[in-house]
Amino acid sequence: MPASVFPDHTVDSAPAAARRTMEAVTAKQGYLPSGVARIATSPELLDGFLRASAVFESTTLDPLSREVLIMTMATRNDCHICVAMHTARLDALGADPELIAALREQRPLADERLDAVREFTLAVLAAAGAVDDAALQAFLGHGHTARNALEVVLGIGTYTMSTLANRMTGAPVDHQLAAFA
Repeated sequence: MPASVFPDHTVDSAPAAARRTMEAVTAKQGYLPSGVARIATSPELLDGFLRASAVFESTTLDPLSREVLIMTMATRNDCHICVAMHTARLDALGADPELIAALREQRPLADERLDAVREFTLAVLAAAGAVDDAALQAFLGHGHTARNALEVVLGIGTYTMSTLANRMTGAPVDHQLAAFA
């Protein structure tokens, strides 16, 4: 059903405002991801997500912490395409296979500093941002900063867009990511 409402756009079939972005993603990835092809129905969402993602990537959170947040969002929101994509990203970063498995299974992480990111992300979501002092202090107590706490909010906002859009459009896992699904 979603494919009929949200087609797999090509650069030629997409709304004109999405075409340059789609070309840039294709050049960077080496293929046009199905999520991008379907989200291109809304050039504004596509552009907004990619810009927010680039800003999130520039935060002071380290790459593994960012991926912990993203995988926490992906598994919480049951976004199969995001889980595959970010499993591949964690693999490329050389993450421990046990870390990847724990994230995919929504289990506590052996690395307490990374688990603090996972727990704080879930606490921010559960409290709609109004985390109690204990949750904030637990996060800060693992070497994170007040800036990092706000960067978690940025990551949640960014990956709420992609996880919900990918689920709504029914985007399938690309064959390039099948090994990580």
